[in-house]
Amino acid sequence: MRRIGYILAMSLLAVALLLPSAAVAQQSQEQMAAYYFDNGDFQQAAQLYESLYKRTTNRFYYQRLYATYLQMGEYKDAARLAEKRLKKHPGELQLYVDQGNAYLVQKEAKKAEKYFDKAVESVTSNLAPVPDLAMAFVNIGRHDYAIRTYQAAREKTRNKQLYFTEVVGVYQAMGDYNAMTQEYFSLLDSQPRMISSVQINMQKAMAEAPDDRLAEGVKQALVQRVREHPDNQTYLEMMIWFSIQQKDFAFALTQAQAVDARFPDKGGDQLLRVAQIAQQNEAYDVAAEAYRLLQRKGTDSPHYFAGRVGELEVDFARINHNYRMDSKDFQALRKRYEDALAELGKNERTIPIMRHYATLMAYHGGDAQAAVSMLDDVLEIPRIKPAVRDEVKLELGDLLLFAGSVWDASLLYMQVEKANKNDVLGAQAKFKNAKLSYYNHDFDWANSQLKVLRSSTSKLVANDAMELSLLISDNMEDDSTYGMLELFADADLLLYRNRLDSAWQGYDAIAHSVLSHPLFDEVLMRKAQIRMKQARYAEADSLLRQVVEFYPYDITADDALMLRAELNEDHLDNKEQALECYEKLLIDYPTSLYTDRARKRYNALKAK
Repeated sequence: MRRIGYILAMSLLAVALLLPSAAVAQQSQEQMAAYYFDNGDFQQAAQLYESLYKRTTNRFYYQRLYATYLQMGEYKDAARLAEKRLKKHPGELQLYVDQGNAYLVQKEAKKAEKYFDKAVESVTSNLAPVPDLAMAFVNIGRHDYAIRTYQAAREKTRNKQLYFTEVVGVYQAMGDYNAMTQEYFSLLDSQPRMISSVQINMQKAMAEAPDDRLAEGVKQALVQRVREHPDNQTYLEMMIWFSIQQKDFAFALTQAQAVDARFPDKGGDQLLRVAQIAQQNEAYDVAAEAYRLLQRKGTDSPHYFAGRVGELEVDFARINHNYRMDSKDFQALRKRYEDALAELGKNERTIPIMRHYATLMAYHGGDAQAAVSMLDDVLEIPRIKPAVRDEVKLELGDLLLFAGSVWDASLLYMQVEKANKNDVLGAQAKFKNAKLSYYNHDFDWANSQLKVLRSSTSKLVANDAMELSLLISDNMEDDSTYGMLELFADADLLLYRNRLDSAWQGYDAIAHSVLSHPLFDEVLMRKAQIRMKQARYAEADSLLRQVVEFYPYDITADDALMLRAELNEDHLDNKEQALECYEKLLIDYPTSLYTDRARKRYNALKAK
C-alpha cells in the first residue's frame, strides 16, 4: 500500500515538475498533501501543508496544518500556529478555541478554558465572528461555551432573541431540555404570534428526543407558566396543544374550557379544536362533551352548527366501532337525527347528517326504503358538489345491493366509474362492480377487473382488489367446478345483507363438505365477523385465534390479528392479550397495512 502511495506521489510530483505553471504545481502539492493526510501519513502531510501555508496563509491550509499537528501530538506547534494566525487575523475568534483545544486534548482543562474565556470576552456588537466561534466550541464538545458565545452576542446587541434557533439547537444537543423549553417560552413572551412556529419546532424536538424527559420538562414548565400567568392566552393554548400531543384529551378539554371562560370573544375555537382532534383519535367521550359545550353556547354561537353535527357524528362513530346496537339505543339515536334534521333542515351543510341517517336506518334499523329515500333527498339538493354527489351515488348503490336490487346498484356504480375514470372514486366504483360480479358467480369477469385495480393509485382499493382477486384466483385453480367458491360468494352476499344466520349456514356448508380447502381460513374470518355483529365476542376471539394459529402465512393472518387485538381491547377487557396481538402483528407482519394503526394503539394501551 505504501508503495502504491509512493508511486502516486511521485507521479503527482512529476506532473508538477513538467508543468511550469505555479498554480498547477500548487494544486498538485495540495493533492499530495490531502492524499498523505487521508491515509494517516501526517509527517509527509505536515511538510507539504507547511509549505502551502507559508505561501498563501489560506484558512483551509491553516485548518489542515493545525489538524495535522494534533494528529502527530505536536500540541505546542498547534497552539503556536493558532497564536500566530490570531495576531494577523484578530477577527477570527475561533482561533482562541484552537489554542485552548491544544491544551484540552492534553487534559489541561484550566489552561484551555483561559483561552475559551478570552474568546467569549472578545465578542462585540460586530456579529461576523459569532457563528464560527460558536460552531468551533460545538465541534470540540464544549456546548456550554457555545451558549455563552450566543449570550454574549445578545448582551452586546441587547437582543434577547438573537440566534434563537442556534441556541435551541445547542440546548437540545446538550440534553438541557429545561433551558431549551425556557428559550421557547421567552420567545413567546415577547412574540406571541410565533406560537405556531414554536409548536412545530417543539413537536419535532419531542419526536427526536430519546426519552420522555423533554416532554416532562415541557409539561412542568407549562404548568408553572399557566399558574403564574392564568390570564395569558398563549400559555393556555400551549397547554391545550401539549395535552393533545400527549393524547391527554380530557386535560386538553379542561384547558379549552378555561380559555373559553377567560376569553369569551373567541367563541369556542379551542373547544371545537379539541372536539375534532379527540374525535379523530377515537376519544369519543371527550369529543361528545366538547360538542355539547359548543351547543350550550346557544344557536347564535358561530360553532353551534358544528357542535350539533359533531355530536351526532361521534355517536355514529361509536355504533360503527361497536358492531351492533340494541333497539332502545337505536330508537334514541334515530330520534336525535330526525330532530336535528327538523331543526337544521335538509341542505348542503346537513348532508353528513343525512348520509349517516341513511346508514343508520339501513344497516342498524333494517329499513332500507327509508335509507334510500334519504339519499335520494341528498341528490336533489341544489349546488351539491360533484364529488359529494358521486360519493352519495356509491352509498345509494350499496344500499340497493343490500336491499336486493342488484342491477340498480350496478347501474349506479357504472355511472360513478364513467364520471371519475382517473381518480379514486372511479376506482372504488369499479371495485364495487367487480365485487357485484363476484356475488353473481361471474368470476372470470370479476377477476379481470380486479387485476386492473391492483395497480390503482388508491392503496386501499388496490389492497381490497388484490385480496378478492387472490381469493378468486386461488379457488378457480383448485376447484375447476367453482362449487365451493360459489357457495362462499353466496354466503358473502348474505353476510353483506346482514342475514347472519343464513350466512353462517353457508360458510358451515363449506367447512363440512371437504376435509381441507384453501377457503377454510376465509371461512373462519367470516364466521368471526358474524359473531362480532352478534356481540358474541368470546366466540369471535376463538375463531380469530384459529386463523392466526392454523394459517399464519395466509393473507388473512394480519387481518385476524388486528381484529383480535381490538376485540380484546374494546370488548373483552383483556389488555394483555390485546398487547400480545399488537406486538405479534408489528414483529411478524411488518409490511401489513395495519402496522401504523397497531403501533399507535399498542403505545396508547401500554401507557395506560
